[in-house]
Amino acid sequence: MSPDGVLVVDKPGGLTSHDVVGQARRIFGTREVGHAGTLDPMATGVLLLLFGEATKLSNFLTDDNKRYRATVRFGRATDTLDSDGKTIEESEFPAESLADAAIATALANERARTRQLPPAVSAIKVAGRRAYAIARSGEVPELAERDVHVTELELVARDASSLTVELCVSKGYYVRALARDLGRALGVPAHLSFLRRTASGSFDLTQACAWPALAGTPLLPTAEAARRALSAAVLTESGVRRARHGQLLDPADFSDRQQATGGATEAWLGADGALVALGREQEPGQFRVVRGFAARSG
Repeated sequence: MSPDGVLVVDKPGGLTSHDVVGQARRIFGTREVGHAGTLDPMATGVLLLLFGEATKLSNFLTDDNKRYRATVRFGRATDTLDSDGKTIEESEFPAESLADAAIATALANERARTRQLPPAVSAIKVAGRRAYAIARSGEVPELAERDVHVTELELVARDASSLTVELCVSKGYYVRALARDLGRALGVPAHLSFLRRTASGSFDLTQACAWPALAGTPLLPTAEAARRALSAAVLTESGVRRARHGQLLDPADFSDRQQATGGATEAWLGADGALVALGREQEPGQFRVVRGFAARSG
């Protein structure tokens, strides 16, 4: 039987998320592998690999907040906003540029951020083309600001030319853009010199395995991953049958369900704990299947 479930990986530097997926396909002998939450090549840390039925959870696992430890280095700006990029500006700066008060103000402004302009070198599509491809052709991609939120942002270390911070941010937030924006706020060119993702939703480095993993490394069951990411509800026997046939459900089809807020997607489980479907309440008392799962998953 093909692998099915989630593997929490500590991605090493120098690999793209796609590289890791390709290696996982070879190691585990399956094409059914994806990931949730891209990491740039220079970044390390938590990357969720999804196998088999767990690939259907990708959008929901990607939606979770992410935690990072990052170092912003001042005096040099790059085209990619990180240390892998080509230098586009470099200058010395007076020590007062990184005065305590100036740093405190810049960080406070970042905590209040609700919109962020993505990096020009990113995978966002503009008129069907990737922004990085447009930028590398010598054009400037016209990117729109995106809604983001910063749950936490704390300064944990500093020296004469860098700041190290820990932060928790929403989907769509680019930590490379944090380096750009702190540099602008302080009037000094800057880039991201270090980035480590310490958690993705409820998955953190304590659960991560070194990469490359060994063939046969146990996976977290798809049902458990769904329970961690979404509210869970238990179906009756009739509820399981109706959900597997994509039929509308009503309250009598649930043996245990807590009210989900705003019609949020839920994980619907059988009495045996197997993941039957993802679904939501589309109207009061009427429940619709969003995505069904094969009977083997659990």
